[in-house]
Amino acid sequence: MNDDIDPALVAVLAQLWRAHSETPGRAWSLAKLAKQSDLPMSALRRQLTGLADGGLAEVQMSEEGTGHAWLTEEGVALSQSVFGDNASDARN
Repeated sequence: MNDDIDPALVAVLAQLWRAHSETPGRAWSLAKLAKQSDLPMSALRRQLTGLADGGLAEVQMSEEGTGHAWLTEEGVALSQSVFGDNASDARN
């Protein structure tokens, strides 16, 4: 990967790819994504906003601040090209 890419962004994308690979069709909670990517919730939300703005992820938030995220078709295609078919490649 390019050295100019934020490692936090890569970590979130990797965990979204892992989520897609392990549980197709199901979103992971933001709490699980934060824990799996080893990021504080505020950093996770910033990264998810960028991924959503880029059309790579969808994020659903509740009024209480909880939520879920998943890859879009474009995000799946990008992640597969970056991480390959094996979900274990995306683990930290």
